[in-house]
Amino acid sequence: MPAGQQVLQSALALEPREVDFLAQFQVLKRGYPPELARAALEIAILRAEAEVKFPFAGKMYFTRQALEQASAWQVAAYRAERYRHYDRILDLGCSVGSDTLALAEMAPTLGVDLDSLRLNMAQANLIALGLDQRVDLLKADLNQALPLRGISGSVGLFFDPARRSGDRRIYSVRDYQPPLDVIKQWITRYPSLGVKISPGVRLEELSSYEAEVEFISLDGALKEAVLWFGPLRGADRRATVLPGPHTMVGTTEQLPAVLCEPGAWLYEPDPAVLRAGLVRQLAGQLGAAQLDPDIAYLTAKECITTPFARLWQVEDWFPFGMKRLREYLRARDVGHLIVKKRGSPLQPEVLIRDLRLQGEAERTIFLTHLRGRPIVVVAEQLRTASTLK
Repeated sequence: MPAGQQVLQSALALEPREVDFLAQFQVLKRGYPPELARAALEIAILRAEAEVKFPFAGKMYFTRQALEQASAWQVAAYRAERYRHYDRILDLGCSVGSDTLALAEMAPTLGVDLDSLRLNMAQANLIALGLDQRVDLLKADLNQALPLRGISGSVGLFFDPARRSGDRRIYSVRDYQPPLDVIKQWITRYPSLGVKISPGVRLEELSSYEAEVEFISLDGALKEAVLWFGPLRGADRRATVLPGPHTMVGTTEQLPAVLCEPGAWLYEPDPAVLRAGLVRQLAGQLGAAQLDPDIAYLTAKECITTPFARLWQVEDWFPFGMKRLREYLRARDVGHLIVKKRGSPLQPEVLIRDLRLQGEAERTIFLTHLRGRPIVVVAEQLRTASTLK
């Protein structure tokens, strides 16, 4: 066994964690050169942390920054499906190959990056998963002309610019590395382009790009946004919920708000729906209404389950007042309170402290607005297969 693999196996056997790094490094250093021991320990720790993103994390190699920026496998695999019918795919800014692995399942792929270490890790990851024959890797600067000599047939591009500077997240597309404007050099010749961007992107920065903007959530958490250009574009806006996939498309045109008081059911839209601006479209599909034109909670008399929102059964609602809320909860022996809010300035932990509840029962309350006035909605979540995961 090569020395590198031997020390890696020794590091993995320690079941290392970041908090124990120094002590475990001292153990490994007794039998191996310090730099080799350090690198092996870091990879072992990152493999353990990567298990939440990759089902095959135990075979992969990462740097910490590369792992933090990598898409979860479910997201990468979903995204790659758009490239299924292309003859060739270019993964621009491929890093350690986490997206390259998914793209290579669709078509032969060229991964391009400027970082030699990450390219070496990408090669190791491809070999470990048996995909090295479907991928070529190339070191190149994406600020320069694309190295596309000899590439023919239908070509799809996937671009993943760096969205971190050290430990700092970058939100402006102008500050990405390379900046988003670099695609203008590519898109006239290769219009089939997807670009991974931050889900916190400022939407006004995208107004000059003729692209679909897709927001993707996984297990109820917003994970990323993607721009789709040319033949890959299918709508103006899209919200996709994973697992599924469940997808909803719409336009940037704002629909009129339909308002009403809380009914028997309260819907809490998925964050992908919120970011895509499709709350009112979802309301139309559910026969629901908003409580307030500026608040994303929806309500309806009838129950329709949907992957695009959590569903709550309304027990009661009333105008907000501390005294009335305290009396209501104490009368029902509530001592455990979950507070959710939209539009309320109150801090949940402060409210819970000030209520001074001591009962045994549990309730969930929503602090929100009804036509601009603060209200409280008391509700119980509908337990479905998705909410029980």
